[in-house]
Amino acid sequence: MNNKSDPQTLSFYDAEAETYASKQRPDEMPASFHRFAAALPPSACVLDLGSGDGHYAAAFEALGHDVIAMDGSAGLAAIASKRLAKPVRVARFDELEDIDAFDGVWAHASLLHAPLESLADLMARIHKSLRLNGIFHASFKTGQPEGRDKLGRYYNFPTHEELQSAMARSGKWVDVTYDTGQGFGYDGTTTGWIILFARKTA
Repeated sequence: MNNKSDPQTLSFYDAEAETYASKQRPDEMPASFHRFAAALPPSACVLDLGSGDGHYAAAFEALGHDVIAMDGSAGLAAIASKRLAKPVRVARFDELEDIDAFDGVWAHASLLHAPLESLADLMARIHKSLRLNGIFHASFKTGQPEGRDKLGRYYNFPTHEELQSAMARSGKWVDVTYDTGQGFGYDGTTTGWIILFARKTA
């Protein structure tokens, strides 16, 4: 697998966009959302990287932030565009080329679909896109070898050490934490998760 997004995974989300967007969500936002939101400055510019149906982008806008939503799936981007009443970027992670543009990059359950060997490059792109002291959130499924789930979606399933290595090669970060937990996926399978939070410095 190369540095680009996995075509089979993108095809799945295009085909399942309406069903995926209609899935029931918990009433409460996850703790990681509240931590990220609390660390943003007022009226921040936030990139929702892998924005899916726009659920989190809409929540950030409701808090008064300016949100740029971006997703590799045209099907999900169309749904998010309707929810947000504005265009959504249809682009792969490796097409992120913004420089010093965002106060925060929210990559919730999205970079977990990127090729494992590409994480350092993608995190470097995210680092460049952030303003000084900008914050970064990403979440990854763990506990299995790199590969596909029963729905055919690719997952990188990184270890703690692999994430640390990618971050170390991507730029200078502070306040880096790797929280762990358990959760259900769209396929109904329970897996472990790593929740990454970091702040750009220099």
